Amino acid sequence: QVQLVESGGGLVQAGGSLRLSCAASGRTFSSLAMGWFRQAPGKEREFVAAINRNGGTTNYADSVKGRFTISRDNAKNTVYLQMNSLRPEDTAVYYCAGDEGTLWGVRAGPDYWGQGTQVTVSS
Repeated sequence: QVQLVESGGGLVQAGGSLRLSCAASGRTFSSLAMGWFRQAPGKEREFVAAINRNGGTTNYADSVKGRFTISRDNAKNTVYLQMNSLRPEDTAVYYCAGDEGTLWGVRAGPDYWGQGTQVTVSS
């Protein structure tokens, strides 16, 4: 079983930046495709970004493209989400996700979920 623990959430003003981290354990990290999702109050959980096993391929939701960057450090068993130019509509609980398959498997429905970290962007 895989455990995913997110950190780095918080309160930031619009236009600011945050970096989320997700530490993985319980499985060889480099065998997992990883990603981030988010869920705003009253809305369904939505895909944000995904990265393949070696970090060479990434994919983003249109709403965050050009502002957010996903990356990973397989030596540290950690995936990151750098969020710049934050907007109030980015306010949500952000979830780390992992999949035994591919980056596209993350998008379709990952095998593993973290507990989430709150990101609040004030206007």
